[in-house]
Amino acid sequence: MPIEKLMISINNVQPLSPETLFDLLKTEFPTYVNEQIGSNMTIEFAHVSDIINISFPEVIEGNAYTLTVSESTIDVTDHTGEGTYNTELLEQHLVEFLTLKAG
Repeated sequence: MPIEKLMISINNVQPLSPETLFDLLKTEFPTYVNEQIGSNMTIEFAHVSDIINISFPEVIEGNAYTLTVSESTIDVTDHTGEGTYNTELLEQHLVEFLTLKAG
């Protein structure tokens, strides 16, 4: 079982509510990341309260990332294991997207 690690804390300057961020992720993130990596990957999202889970079921088993949204920050927790697909690239594009939308 992979060890959870806090990947990064992004300033939520806008600030985006969990609901607004969830909607942005569902509508814009798949196109954004697939254009960046030249793919047509399926991305799934789940939202409860201030938590948003992101998974890439075609390449990573289970939940890949959890976003915890507050008025001041968006904390990203990485659930991927070592050697899982190209998680560094997915992390990079997720952080870039969140920084673009929240900053």
